[in-house]
Amino acid sequence: MNSTTNSKKLLALNKPKGYVVTRSDERGRKTVYDLLPDWAFNDGWMPVGRLDLESKGLLLFTTDGKTGNVLTKPGNCRKVYEVWVRGHVTEEHIAEAKRGVESKHGLLKALVVEKIGMGGAKTKLKIVIDEGKNRHIRRLFGAMKDQRFGTPLKVLELKRVSIGSFELDIESGAWRYLLLEEENMLLANLDNRKRKRQ
Repeated sequence: MNSTTNSKKLLALNKPKGYVVTRSDERGRKTVYDLLPDWAFNDGWMPVGRLDLESKGLLLFTTDGKTGNVLTKPGNCRKVYEVWVRGHVTEEHIAEAKRGVESKHGLLKALVVEKIGMGGAKTKLKIVIDEGKNRHIRRLFGAMKDQRFGTPLKVLELKRVSIGSFELDIESGAWRYLLLEEENMLLANLDNRKRKRQ
């Protein structure tokens, strides 16, 4: 079989800021469907998980409910983000993010937090999570304080760069089908993780 065959059930979009992940928005804001061909809306392609209005990066869509559920089930699938945080992120913050912070939305935590850059009073982090509560990363860091200024840390920019084995490789606002081999690899890795946990 030709390895460049397109998946029939997964496509990827590189979502820019300022688009809502919904089929229609009562406030008339731009939705991710404005970036996709009309058939994506008409044929029932649904977003797998969410990215909030201000967030950008990789968003998968599927017409297959079962695939969507498997990819969004907590613990099934690692997602990697690059995040700019306002404030000085210390080793204590990183340890706390990995331990978890209690919030009214339950325990928020990250599996991996790595400092990858600094710019003025901002810190660039690579963050890995395997669940996705609403505004998970923003709320996690918002629950911690900058030790120097006593103000909450604030996520200024958030970009999802991978979901499972699939890494974002398309420019902002563009979309493409996953290749069949990318789909197979993504779903096979999920099966292996599930088996390991059982």
